[in-house]
Amino acid sequence: MRQVKMTRDSFHVFQANARNALKQSEQVPSILICAGTGCIAGGAMKIYDNLKTECEKRGLPVYVGLKHDTDAEKSLHVKMSGCHGFCEMGPLVHIEPMGVMYIHVKPEDCHEILEKTVLGGEIIDRLVYHLDGVAYPRQEDIPFYKKQHRVVLENCGSSDAEDIEEYIAKGGYAGFEKALFEMTDEEICRSIIDSGLRGRGGGGFPAGQKWDGARKQKSEKKYIVCNGDEGDPGAFMDRSIMEGNPHSVLEGMMIAGRAVGSDEGYIYVRAEYPLAVSRLKAAIAKAEEYGLLGDHVMGTDFSFRIHVNMGAGAFVCGEGSALTASIEGNRGMPRVKPPRTIEHGLWAEPTVLNNVETFANVPLIIRKGVDWYRSIGTKTSPGTKAFALTGNVVNTGLIEVPMGTTIREVVFDIGGGIRGGKKFKAVQIGGPSGGATTASREHLDLPLDFDSLKSIGAMIGSGGMVVMDEDTC
Repeated sequence: MRQVKMTRDSFHVFQANARNALKQSEQVPSILICAGTGCIAGGAMKIYDNLKTECEKRGLPVYVGLKHDTDAEKSLHVKMSGCHGFCEMGPLVHIEPMGVMYIHVKPEDCHEILEKTVLGGEIIDRLVYHLDGVAYPRQEDIPFYKKQHRVVLENCGSSDAEDIEEYIAKGGYAGFEKALFEMTDEEICRSIIDSGLRGRGGGGFPAGQKWDGARKQKSEKKYIVCNGDEGDPGAFMDRSIMEGNPHSVLEGMMIAGRAVGSDEGYIYVRAEYPLAVSRLKAAIAKAEEYGLLGDHVMGTDFSFRIHVNMGAGAFVCGEGSALTASIEGNRGMPRVKPPRTIEHGLWAEPTVLNNVETFANVPLIIRKGVDWYRSIGTKTSPGTKAFALTGNVVNTGLIEVPMGTTIREVVFDIGGGIRGGKKFKAVQIGGPSGGATTASREHLDLPLDFDSLKSIGAMIGSGGMVVMDEDTC
């Protein structure tokens, strides 16, 4: 593997070239195929193969990744993205620059898509989303997306999941660069504290306080650990981020490493997520190749390495101390606290442990600022939250909404209500440690944030929402 000696100046040159290449690519026909686990199970890879075959028949070159030459104008750009979220309607195919999204696409539709839409500019009505007799060719017009605010998931359905160049072209690693060259460790922790970011994996503990606590520990060795175990029933938010935007997780961990004085990180992923594991490993290899991970990053004294560990599906390993025990090769068993993980974590060293979604928020906070982040959500629960909306709801899928959005808005406006016109009964939220909200007006209009749910004995947890109808026992 070739190793790029990246400096800050060369990073800026690479960033500018990537942005120019992205602009060039956006001007030519592009097909974006959802390659999240759900759409792959529905035949997305066969769609990809058929589209390439159809292009070959016409002598139309297909390229993957960003192109830096004018030949791109005579080619077709094909991307394999992460999850678009509208899982009930998959497999999904986007056509750019028209902005058209096709649903329930079959491999046999590829000929017509290429002939009529890509080459002819015609919309195929039977492949677009319809609701109450109205056609919605564009994703942003579909009611499922209207009340969403995609921050962490923004690039999951719009970018090539394995292309580091496109990630950088869209602002990736700029937050890490800022943290590395323009901020002290204390300033980084202060930004995360002031942002109000709370852990997205369970009880919502302030992430910045955890980081600052680890920063103050006197130890020559510290660790950054990302919890990608995600064992709650009906939950697949972290999986989709790891599959669709893995570099955002790496960047968040790198910033955390810079903040607390760590040179090593671990991502713990359940083995049932093979695509997430594959894309994380590919992202790590690319970041190392481009000199963003490894020794003396960008010519500084900061070094950082990231490893991927696979769990065997034990639900208990989603708990922090059980998870670190598993990484060490021991039985995954929770231990009594104190001492806390920031004092006595992986291999008895100070450790910052956050989940995937928490780390994915960090680069955006550093790059866009605290005020931007606090402008979303509520005062005590800023930002957005990704939820896996499953169960007896019309539109199941992956959603992201501002904290404070009500359960009614999620179930009926985004989810489209209950299947078969049945009555809504409850939402089980927060996994086995969480609770259920009922059909009462008090619960339906309850804001989805850490404190409001706690007031009724429930919790956001990692973000799994299982909707139940009147026939559910």
